[in-house]
Amino acid sequence: MEAKTIQERLKNALMVTEEVADTREVKTIAAVDFRMVGFSLSGKDYGIDIMNVKEIAKAGQFTYVPNTLPFVLGVYNLRGDIIPILDLRLFFNISVPERKDNTLQNLLILTVGEQTFGVVVDKIDKVVGVQSSKIQPPHPLFGDINIKYISGVVEADKHLYILLDIAKIFNSRVGEEDKERTYAKQVFQQPLSVKQSAPQQKAPAATKTEKTTAPAEEKKEEKSVTETSEHDLKFIIESLYMYRKFTVTTLNEQWVRSRFSAWCKERGSGKTQLQNEDDADAFLRPFWSQYTGKWWSQAFADAVYKILPENSAKQIFVWNPGCGKGMESYALACVLRKKYPAAYLRIYAQDTDLLNVSNAPLLAAPPEAATSWYAPFVTKKANGECTFTQNIKDSIMFEYHDCQNTNALPSIDIIFARDVLSLLSKSGQETVVADFDEKIKGNGIIVIGENELLPPSSGFVEKTVGTLKVYMKK
Repeated sequence: MEAKTIQERLKNALMVTEEVADTREVKTIAAVDFRMVGFSLSGKDYGIDIMNVKEIAKAGQFTYVPNTLPFVLGVYNLRGDIIPILDLRLFFNISVPERKDNTLQNLLILTVGEQTFGVVVDKIDKVVGVQSSKIQPPHPLFGDINIKYISGVVEADKHLYILLDIAKIFNSRVGEEDKERTYAKQVFQQPLSVKQSAPQQKAPAATKTEKTTAPAEEKKEEKSVTETSEHDLKFIIESLYMYRKFTVTTLNEQWVRSRFSAWCKERGSGKTQLQNEDDADAFLRPFWSQYTGKWWSQAFADAVYKILPENSAKQIFVWNPGCGKGMESYALACVLRKKYPAAYLRIYAQDTDLLNVSNAPLLAAPPEAATSWYAPFVTKKANGECTFTQNIKDSIMFEYHDCQNTNALPSIDIIFARDVLSLLSKSGQETVVADFDEKIKGNGIIVIGENELLPPSSGFVEKTVGTLKVYMKK
């Protein structure tokens, strides 16, 4: 009887334990709030947020595109959409086995913003669900790749997954956050003397009593206004860096002060601070040079043609950092081809936005190109689409590169870097300007943003040609 009672107690305890385990399992399943697609590179497990994965595919033949980066395998027709294919192993400098033309590759079709592209990996595992609270900070020892591309690590199904931050890999706006915050504080603490731009009005004649007090009161009021303006401008400077990575230095301080004066009039008293990215964009809207990141008009193309120096060299080398989507690079190539028809032309077009750089070689000419100044440099396809001639395409080398750490370049005849320097940190600006001095030929020219100025201490002199200005060595 007693043995039976013990058995019943054990049975009841076991049932309670199972119920508790079931409850815990339900809670664990309910807590899964992050799903990723797992895959492997060189024997290590990686994961990408499933929200960035459009689909999984296999393909073996990609259309080769000349003048692309080594990790760009070509383009692929995905049900009518032409997308670039990147080898993630080559991008991370991971060894890749010899590829055969008929071998099917494992593809992750990803989307970042409005861009769609495919990446090749060794093996695709499965969809894994984890608790986001279990994701740990990244560590350099967890992968063969730069830690800045890793968002975290998490253990699931007895595998340690390294989570890749696709936004950081393929987005140009991502920088070294800690370094930027430190510099933002430094910029904020820099003293700036902001003079009141409002015209001074002559005060009416004062009474005998007023004559002894008015000057002191006016001086106190003027000091108060100046201090307020200086304080507001410092906040503007900090906000521009925080929202748009726009660094105020001697390179652009003159424009920022002038813009601040106009901004105060536009917004009114007490409304000058930048509250968000939209405010920062509104403040910076007049800063950007005309046709930056756009197809050039004939008038602007003619203006650029006029600033190009006479050069009988057989080779013309051009450095175009911050090329973006490539529209400016193609327009510049057309103008250069017109100016130097017999020369071998090479444009090193660089950007830190991997998607832009990957898609740039595929960029079609604007629809109106066949009847505009672009006409000598484009051909029309059977479907009516305009494409640039092969000699224009061959003249541009699109590169995924940071101009602050650029690779070896030959001596440069022309540097075309509009609105690039202001988006670098102060040390970055100094590094790149020093590179300008090192790489530019004695008779070369430098074109920067219309509202940027190279200080005299940089070793360059400014020269205005027509409506544009250029810099040359002293």
